[in-house]
Amino acid sequence: MFDRLINPGSIAVIGASHNPQKIGYVVLKNLVSHGYRGEVYPVNPKGGEILGYKVYANVEDIPPVDLSVITLPAELTVKVFEDVAKKSKFIIPIAGGFGETGKEGKEREKKILEIAKKYNARIIGPNTVGIYIPSTGVNTALVVPERSRFPGDGDIAFITQSGALGLLTMDSVAMYNVGFSAFINLGNRIDVNENELLEFFGSDERSKVVIMYIESFRDGREFMRIAREVTRKKPIVVLKAGRTKRGGRAASLHTGALGGSDAVADGAFKQCGVIRAYDEVELVDYARALAYGKPIHGDRVAVVTSAGGVGVVTTDYIESQERGIGMKMAELSEETKRRIKEEVVPFASVENPVDMTAQASDEDYDGVLEALNSDPNVDAILVYALFQTPLISERLVDIITRWHREGDKPIVVGTIGSEFAMRMLARFEENKVPAYPSIERAVKALRVLRDRGEILRRLGE
Repeated sequence: MFDRLINPGSIAVIGASHNPQKIGYVVLKNLVSHGYRGEVYPVNPKGGEILGYKVYANVEDIPPVDLSVITLPAELTVKVFEDVAKKSKFIIPIAGGFGETGKEGKEREKKILEIAKKYNARIIGPNTVGIYIPSTGVNTALVVPERSRFPGDGDIAFITQSGALGLLTMDSVAMYNVGFSAFINLGNRIDVNENELLEFFGSDERSKVVIMYIESFRDGREFMRIAREVTRKKPIVVLKAGRTKRGGRAASLHTGALGGSDAVADGAFKQCGVIRAYDEVELVDYARALAYGKPIHGDRVAVVTSAGGVGVVTTDYIESQERGIGMKMAELSEETKRRIKEEVVPFASVENPVDMTAQASDEDYDGVLEALNSDPNVDAILVYALFQTPLISERLVDIITRWHREGDKPIVVGTIGSEFAMRMLARFEENKVPAYPSIERAVKALRVLRDRGEILRRLGE
């Protein structure tokens, strides 16, 4: 249903501008700079040329297109909407000034929705930044490309009611090479809604996990029905905003959304196997763990580190119920401890957490991971790749990647530090290994993989 939206053969930009400070220019530039290869039809009464494209004076002058992006103010959007709907399969009205502003805005929404239905066109929005599809180069965002980074192609489909939060989230993780298969901003969601898109991405082979930022549900029962089906095939992570009374009021002013009881939403998520995030960092962190990692079937975790304090703090996080994840530190077998002792320096600790000390080498990590992978008392491994000590090299990324891909135990990685550590974090990301720049974030990834294992167990898969 949404193939022509994700991979349009032609796009019209209604209200394209010669002025670099106008939205109509920025949207056109984002299409050009991200490599969109389809036909582009800028429309502006002044005609001429913008960024090498011929500009059409009227919508009537362009051929039928798969997607039209309207960059005009709300009142002008309504005026041109019928002409645009005659030509378009999908329409993205970017402007605010619709239902989120009150009665007059809701009347505008009613008008454009009636027109869209008349011509069998579908609307994304209004009050939206639209879509970003890395694989096809479609980018209708209204942010200045010189100041914003966009992720490359990847495994995460992102459905969001908030365009700004979505773009900021992608900008903040792009430096780590996190990739997205699609980004769809629903905005005021007068037509296309989260349930349709969840169902679509649930069957999309390129998307390994679906994440959502939602302020309210169009149809909660339908969401639960679809989520139950999708989660059998791939994980779903939801950041549900408007949890409090004030938060719900803010949501209604933002997109006109009317949120329901948060307790009801929480119960619904648990029933249909949805994993809940509470901020934008958790949303992407959990997505990466679920896209790259193996589900954890059990509670017993082995921790590997070359810094003793890191192991101690991690132990507290793993075993604590209040400020932690309520899992267990694995009791390593005597055989495992014997094998580890043969690999590490004499003064290292072979208990769990395994502390190889600052004398750890790449080979030590390799040997310890091999021993832990053979221990039936271990359900998962959290390994800290700490690159600051002299016997550790970049080769450690390849060693851990191999165990992640070929080993029997699910692996999560922690990499703490500044520039060099962050470069290694990006390499783990390229290798599709779930790796995190802090103890807490790495430990939370373990919990999410354990939760996914439990969801699959309940589903009988």
